[in-house]
Amino acid sequence: MPEPVPTDAPETATAPATATQDEVPPVTGADLVAAGVLMLTFVVTQVLAVLFAQPFLDANLQAFEDPENAGNSLWYILLLLGFTFLILYIAKKGKKWLIQAIILTAVGSTVAYVVGPVLMHFGMASLPAWGLGIVGAATATLWLYKKPEWYVVDLVGILVAAGAAAIFGISLGLVPVLVLLVGLAVYDAIAVYKTKHMLSLADSVIELRLPVLLVVPKHRGYSFLRDAAKFKEAGPENKEEREAFFMGLGDLVMPTILVVSALVFPPTGSDGRLEALGAAVGTLLGYSVLMTFVMKGNPQAGLPLLNGGAILGFLAGVYAATGGLVFW
Repeated sequence: MPEPVPTDAPETATAPATATQDEVPPVTGADLVAAGVLMLTFVVTQVLAVLFAQPFLDANLQAFEDPENAGNSLWYILLLLGFTFLILYIAKKGKKWLIQAIILTAVGSTVAYVVGPVLMHFGMASLPAWGLGIVGAATATLWLYKKPEWYVVDLVGILVAAGAAAIFGISLGLVPVLVLLVGLAVYDAIAVYKTKHMLSLADSVIELRLPVLLVVPKHRGYSFLRDAAKFKEAGPENKEEREAFFMGLGDLVMPTILVVSALVFPPTGSDGRLEALGAAVGTLLGYSVLMTFVMKGNPQAGLPLLNGGAILGFLAGVYAATGGLVFW
């Protein structure tokens, strides 16, 4: 099953040229607008993922045969770890063209898996629906290869994130999803703050302008093509060079999986709506806390706060719907 590669390190870039290493750059109106736009992408991704869930169920796109098996989550985490270190190894060997080929192929496949089932859901026959899905995937891949400007990367990225979240949301029950979210939150914190290999991965995908992250400009006239060409790891000495927020698609995908799963596998005695709404709102609250740190100009691990917010919101929804916290 195709899947996006999460780069779970949102980063901020722009600071006044007069800022010193010990100064915290002031938060500007442009920062707040960009942060608001980035929050809106979470809402759009969540809505699209929920809308995609039924077409994907109709098309039998579940990734796992037994959605209640928590071992599925462990296999996913191991697969993700293996894939991440493979990409880092390829980058270290200087074969960045191979990384580009792998990611674009995965993204194109995911686009096809989104477009085909959605068209069939609205009455199109299977063969032409999948044919248009393949055409759409080829078009998106070519567009990304020829002109990977920020708006192209973002449009395709949101579609891929929503599709991936919907596929795994219909494939994992609530307990496996919670195991997945907790495990990846811990991994993300280690990868960003301790080993820092997630920052190296982010460097590579930004330099290659790959659609596994969102790019939200802070100013008109911003060019991702130009900025990515001079990209360096964020630090006090080069913050003035950066004019956008970056956030990995994994930060969009993971908490949204819980939103979809809550609707597809609701707790006994509930239709899952309050639980899904709680997870969605909790994600946005976690994002708000996350951005208070990001505004200070330092890379942050997104999943601890995003997944944590989604889980707490989900539990609040469970309590509101059932009067207790039992959801299994």
